[in-house]
Amino acid sequence: QVQLVESGGGLVQAGGSLRLSCAASGRTFSNYHMGWFRQAPGKGREFVSAIRGSTDNTYYADSVKGRFTISRDNAKNTVWLQMNSLRPEDTAVYSCAADRYYSGDDAWRYAYWGQGTQVTVSS
Repeated sequence: QVQLVESGGGLVQAGGSLRLSCAASGRTFSNYHMGWFRQAPGKGREFVSAIRGSTDNTYYADSVKGRFTISRDNAKNTVWLQMNSLRPEDTAVYSCAADRYYSGDDAWRYAYWGQGTQVTVSS
């Protein structure tokens, strides 16, 4: 089992920044690929970004490329999502996910999920 706890969400004006954190426990963190997803009201879950466990290769949705940065520190069992130049359309509940084998954009293939943190961007 892997337990994930997100933090860092909040209310920010358009153009502002937030840094989300996801703290993991329960297993060897470096063995797990980590992803960030978001879900806006009335919409499906959307892939945001992912980072592989061993190589630190990163992946981004086109909608956030150049604005968001994913990173991890295996010694701290933590993955972050730095979000800059935020837009009202970034408003959503952001959740981190972990999987031992998968690092893509399909939410259904991630085995472990956090509870999510709300990000609200005002115009």
